Amino acid sequence: MDSFEVRAANGTIIVTQEKVTIRRKGAVSFLTQGLKGDKEILIEDISTIQVRKPKLGSRGYIQFGFKGGTENKGGLMNAVSDENTVLFDKKHADDVIKAKELVEEYRRVARRGEGTVARVSEADELEKLSSLRDRKILTEEEFTAKKLQVLGL
Repeated sequence: MDSFEVRAANGTIIVTQEKVTIRRKGAVSFLTQGLKGDKEILIEDISTIQVRKPKLGSRGYIQFGFKGGTENKGGLMNAVSDENTVLFDKKHADDVIKAKELVEEYRRVARRGEGTVARVSEADELEKLSSLRDRKILTEEEFTAKKLQVLGL
């Protein structure tokens, strides 16, 4: 899955493996956020995700906390004006939960170093080890041991 999108009450949440984008368009977005434009938060920078499900007579919200961010902590009333928060109705609740779960999974992958950057790094390391073996700096046994270490086996 390249991206997952949720169109909610005052914005659209777009989740990719690298980032969460909060896109603001429409009348409700303008009333709650003004003309702020899109907000992008790198997955690796997200430290918290708070979801409050809609209750009778009120909307729910999803709020992203991140390193250096200043998210509001005053519940729904403050969430309305928070640029890191998207309001949603009951009909969007399942999609918002799915977006939260995706972000959490991408965060776990990023913390374990299993993302695209890590794979390139492993390939570079294996190429260096292969070169050292070919130049007789490493023995075949040393190369194999290092290769297993790099691959985490």
